Amino acid sequence: MNIEFTQEGLSTKEVIDRVQRGEKNSFVKPLTRSYKKIFKDNICTLFNFINFVIAIFIIYTGSYKNLLFVGVIISNIFIGIFQEIRAKKRVDKLSLLNQAKVIVIRDNKESKIDQNELVKDDLMVITRGSQICVDGIVIKTDGLEVDESQLTGESDVILKNVNSNVMSGSYVISGSAYVKVTNVGEESYASKIVMEAKKEKDIDSELIKTLKKIIKVLAFVIVPIGIALALSKSASGIEKNEVILGVSAAMTGMIPEGLILITSIALAGEVIKLSKKKVLVKTLGSIENLARVDLLCLDKTGTITDGNIKLVDIITCGDFELDKLKEGISTSVESLEENATSKALKVGLPSPNNWKIIKTVQFSSARKWSGVSFENEGSYIMGAPEFIFKNIPSNIQNIINQSTAKGERVLAFAHSNDTIVDNKLPKDIKLIGLSMMEDTIRKEASNTLKYFKKQGVSIKIISGDNAKTVSQIAKRAGVDNFDKYIDMSTVCEEEDLSNYTNKYEIFGRVSPEQKKKLIKAFKDEGHTVGMTGDGVNDILALKESDCSIVMAEGSDAAKGVSDFVLLDSNFDSMIDVVMGGRRVVNNIQQVASQYLIKTVYSILLAVIFIFIGRSYPFHPIQLTPITSLGVGIPSFFLAFRPNYSRIKENLLLNISIPAFSAGICVVIYIILILIMGNIFSFSNQMISTLCVLLTGTVCFTSLWRISRPIDKKIGIMLITLITLFILTIVVFRDILSFVNIISLNMMIVYVPLILSVIPVYNYIRKIINYILRKYIKYKEMKGEKFYNIKV
Repeated sequence: MNIEFTQEGLSTKEVIDRVQRGEKNSFVKPLTRSYKKIFKDNICTLFNFINFVIAIFIIYTGSYKNLLFVGVIISNIFIGIFQEIRAKKRVDKLSLLNQAKVIVIRDNKESKIDQNELVKDDLMVITRGSQICVDGIVIKTDGLEVDESQLTGESDVILKNVNSNVMSGSYVISGSAYVKVTNVGEESYASKIVMEAKKEKDIDSELIKTLKKIIKVLAFVIVPIGIALALSKSASGIEKNEVILGVSAAMTGMIPEGLILITSIALAGEVIKLSKKKVLVKTLGSIENLARVDLLCLDKTGTITDGNIKLVDIITCGDFELDKLKEGISTSVESLEENATSKALKVGLPSPNNWKIIKTVQFSSARKWSGVSFENEGSYIMGAPEFIFKNIPSNIQNIINQSTAKGERVLAFAHSNDTIVDNKLPKDIKLIGLSMMEDTIRKEASNTLKYFKKQGVSIKIISGDNAKTVSQIAKRAGVDNFDKYIDMSTVCEEEDLSNYTNKYEIFGRVSPEQKKKLIKAFKDEGHTVGMTGDGVNDILALKESDCSIVMAEGSDAAKGVSDFVLLDSNFDSMIDVVMGGRRVVNNIQQVASQYLIKTVYSILLAVIFIFIGRSYPFHPIQLTPITSLGVGIPSFFLAFRPNYSRIKENLLLNISIPAFSAGICVVIYIILILIMGNIFSFSNQMISTLCVLLTGTVCFTSLWRISRPIDKKIGIMLITLITLFILTIVVFRDILSFVNIISLNMMIVYVPLILSVIPVYNYIRKIINYILRKYIKYKEMKGEKFYNIKV
């Protein structure tokens, strides 16, 4: 802070008094759900309620062994709560470490405190990159400019003077100021407006959206079908307890109770894994979004480069003396906020003079320059040459071109005898010198870029720096097509940027608004866009992207809108995030189809048995070997296996094909068994045994298919599960109400049926695949995406 201020701020006693009066700021909204909400959302679900009602009916029948499914439900609830709380603790701990501090003046000295420790009338120090967390009034300012786009939707730069109001939710893009706090907590502006909520980015990934759509459909069909089945069986004269057990089996079969659990566990597990690698994940859905990214937009500073700059040379222009130039630069830099550029310039420069400051203009991304007006010494301005001068002499331009061709950053220095007014360049300015600086490439940047190239992810670099300079840095980092660059300062702000998205890989001199428009243009072309950045000039683009990543050393405001924060500022960590996201989505996509097999055949059978005058072929307990050994247990193994291939498009299609194939296959075999039962007078127990045996065989056939490639571990798992399934039917046949399958009469029936399962399943899968793809084509002709079809 380069402005003098003598007010001592609040005393410790005054702070205590305000805290006791309740005039203290609220805690920063946590990234995770509260413990109360975690328990509520895991316990109070529609499916749990349906299972609870079913359990009451089963208790009424006195068949307590059929309550075994309740134990599974309770286990799922506790596992889900435990895993989410575990992830919450990890994320909350990282969030606390990453939480921005606030500088205040108390007892006549500066101190850093947590945001929730602010009280009314505190004297707060805000600087470039700060996100303002309370309302206040400016007491003293050094060219303070703020962006209130998160509150108003307008991204215009607003200059704040003494007595101007600043609002919570806005962020500082230039300058600094002392601000007296006026409103805290719920009284602050950001807490009162609705617009903030409206502008929040949709955090649901395609995986979560798809699962929600499936749950939504099931919520509408389970109860009506269950009621219709109960009425139909009662009207058929079937004994009441048999009706209840049959309907209970049908309804519990329709509920994919473990699907949401395994998805939550997989995502929460990935959050914990990434947190150990110093990656703060703000939303579960963002893990998948980054895994789906096919175009990554990088801001040069802080991502490809490490933010450090090395001074290469300083030269004078015209007849301006070098010593005088260095003297002016040194004094100007000392008068302005410190940044990477000013740090580089201070190296080798003389000590600053005690010139009296009249006016300072801090650097901003929109202006691309900063300046200081001194009494009797005129004004010194430094910034991008093309933003200070409309016309640059050819000999000077040649020097600039040679320097930028080597990847150096060129800064122009200008002088005027006039004072800067309203943050605008004086009319009478002349070029007095140039400095050449060099960015330092992150050592991990090259490997990370190579990884994304190998994975088919396109790279675009969007920077506020000179396009030629960025191009050379991109070349050093190993970016393809580094020579395809454009200076966006030559492009009209209102122009359609889709004309440039495919022509260029490097975009230089990009304004914050243009960054946002470029991201939107990429998205409009059908890309899933990731954006990395660290400064206030990146915020609009970060919010517009599908997935945003910010380094820990980035500005508070940038971290506030990001999906990921790389706490160790290691660009290489993005590889772990992408691989982890792919593993979760690919594996859940596979196990989801396995869970939905039971749902498909249960719904189809329930509808069919509404019109058949006999009891439902299963009791709830008889489904336990299938749901636990054919679905639940293997899904935990498969959900965490290494699977880092690119995510296949159309998640709903990939889930639907195996689920419908196996589900319809089960229905066909059960109908065939019923027909055989009528012809050969099978008992109800024999029919149930055959139905469970064939249903299990179909489920294990589907499990074998989705588990490919079969390695040694997966092979052992499949053999073990199939063996346990057979042993369960044999050993616990009395409890499960089965007949003995180790008999010649039974083997004559089920052996040929089991041998036919694989070819029948494959044939049905081909038919389902053909029908669904024809349906998708039809929907696409109507301009709809399959996973966007309204349900």
